[in-house]
Amino acid sequence: MKKRKVCFVITSKIHYGRSKLILTELKKRSDVELMIVVAASALLEMYGNVLEDLARDGFTVNDKIVMTLEGGNTVAMAKTAGVGIMEFTTAFDNLQPDVVVVRGDRYEVLSAAVAAAYLNIPVAHIEGGDISGTIDESVRHAVTKLAHIHFPTNKLSQGRIIRMGENPKYVFDVGSSDIEFVAKNRFRVSETLINQLGVGDVMDIDKQFLLVMQHPVTSEVGKNRVHIEATLYAVHELGIPAICFWPNADAGTDEVSKGIRVFREIEKPHHLRFLKYLPPEQFIGLLKRAACLIGNSSAGIKECSYLGVPAVNIGTRQHGRMRAENIIDVDYNKPAIKQAIKKQLKHGPYPSSDIYYKKGTSRLIAKILATIKLYSQKSFVD
Repeated sequence: MKKRKVCFVITSKIHYGRSKLILTELKKRSDVELMIVVAASALLEMYGNVLEDLARDGFTVNDKIVMTLEGGNTVAMAKTAGVGIMEFTTAFDNLQPDVVVVRGDRYEVLSAAVAAAYLNIPVAHIEGGDISGTIDESVRHAVTKLAHIHFPTNKLSQGRIIRMGENPKYVFDVGSSDIEFVAKNRFRVSETLINQLGVGDVMDIDKQFLLVMQHPVTSEVGKNRVHIEATLYAVHELGIPAICFWPNADAGTDEVSKGIRVFREIEKPHHLRFLKYLPPEQFIGLLKRAACLIGNSSAGIKECSYLGVPAVNIGTRQHGRMRAENIIDVDYNKPAIKQAIKKQLKHGPYPSSDIYYKKGTSRLIAKILATIKLYSQKSFVD
């Protein structure tokens, strides 16, 4: 029996953690030849080079694509997407996969989808149909229109994809593999590792601490430094130990990074620690212990909803995403952020929500990828 060549694209360390169970299920199947292409920030040490994680977990990388231009602005982001189209085209032409799998809403993912579509290779898209702020929403919907097979995480997103003219027979409400990853494991975090990585105060994670994860908003370039400063000073003035993560590789990342560096130099905070990344299992273990997550990461919307961790969601980056009761939304305003954090700490843990969870998500995705009838010519379905 001829094996179906399924090419999985990984463009960040976070996406690897969220896709790990799917990759494992694909690797187990006798009717699938799993191919993995690693690209963009997933290859950069400053964002947590994912190659070591893949090797440790027994996965083989079939190609590596260096495509990320420095600059941390909209021009660099647009040019990176252009370079990515060329490089993914070469990779897919060499590998000749039967289907390419992409995830989410990042500009590197759009590059892979464009390249595969022009090569008449069917595209499968995970996490389509969501609503959010910034250019990410436009990218996500663009990938949906390039994709042939759709794996939304919830019923609302499934409905949006169908209303975009996609064939309902190829739109599957499978749930979130992110949350399945959290649900299937009892993750632990190493305090020693936390205090070996990054810089700042030594953390005692057996005591109350906050997590801060605030990424740049690409449609608010020029304002991101002011926004991160509001968050940092709100956390600083509360005097509660906190672990802060550096931003991801989007336009505006240099603004956020500069805001963090200047804040550290001026305030010299003794109760904060700054990390660039953690392995996926360690991150979930840390998140489970946090008293509150502050910022604009989707982890507050998704993982925290299942774990019952209180979250303060700041600004527009996650605007419109389906959320559970663990979220308090605030603007980029220091007093409002402080008040929301205090309210969440007073409330404490929330009941676990299953709005993104379905049992067997990754196995179902792998089965569909291995067995569904593939096609390349798309038609709008009224």
